[in-house]
Amino acid sequence: MVSFGLDGEHYRGVMRWVDWYGDGSLYVLDVGLACCTLEFDAAAPATAGPLPGLDPRAQVAIVISGTVTDRLAPAVAAVIDGCEQQAGRRPAVISFGACASSGGPYWDSYAVTKGVDQLVAVDAYVPGCPPPPEALAAVLDQLMGRVGS
Repeated sequence: MVSFGLDGEHYRGVMRWVDWYGDGSLYVLDVGLACCTLEFDAAAPATAGPLPGLDPRAQVAIVISGTVTDRLAPAVAAVIDGCEQQAGRRPAVISFGACASSGGPYWDSYAVTKGVDQLVAVDAYVPGCPPPPEALAAVLDQLMGRVGS
């Protein structure tokens, strides 16, 4: 369970950390907001849990999977800021799926943020509704420089 403050309010939610390669070199935080988080689960190679002590050499990536509503947007931005403070550097941010990238089929709703890039800089977009799990693994490999020839 992760809790963080924002403008005097406290938000609590369940977010899962995954040691992506099993060697402590990349920790991935899934901010699962809707159905695309199921595809994250299919892609994740290990069981999730709380963030262990972070090795200073470890990379951190945050995957935003699902629809970001305007009400939830400040909390999503606060999670990313909190990870940056904890890790001592900006994490890679991945927009996973059509809803996180552009609002998806809900783009014209008054309550939906038109993409997580309205809140924070995004390093990679994984398109699809839903995107295939292999696409997330490929993007993480590419960001980490582990692309095979």
